Amino acid sequence: MHDPSHSSDGHGHRRHTTAEGYASRPHPEQVVLDIGGDLGALIVHTGPHMVGVEIEISADARDNDRTHKEVLEREINGRPAYTAVFDKLEHRAYTLWVGDAARARGVAVSAGAVSELDWSAGVS
Repeated sequence: MHDPSHSSDGHGHRRHTTAEGYASRPHPEQVVLDIGGDLGALIVHTGPHMVGVEIEISADARDNDRTHKEVLEREINGRPAYTAVFDKLEHRAYTLWVGDAARARGVAVSAGAVSELDWSAGVS
């Protein structure tokens, strides 16, 4: 069944469409990451065309057990940045999804560290 809080952008990407338009505004607030011990984080950098698109993540070999984050416009060193931020991730490899397509497999997240993935050069 279709979830009415999601819509397609015409390219098979799910965009979250809340009444508040959360992704439609810049997010100047700082991001606090819950990492340490056995937990790490992943930041996915994208282009502005992905603002509002949900990127899903699953542990490798657990494709049907996914969570998601929206790509939001943030600011890094005074410049716009378009990111999805995943924290509280266990030390392991992950698969990232856009729509129902696996876009990256084997993405390593290390305990106590922040991993980064750069999709700004054209992955949509």
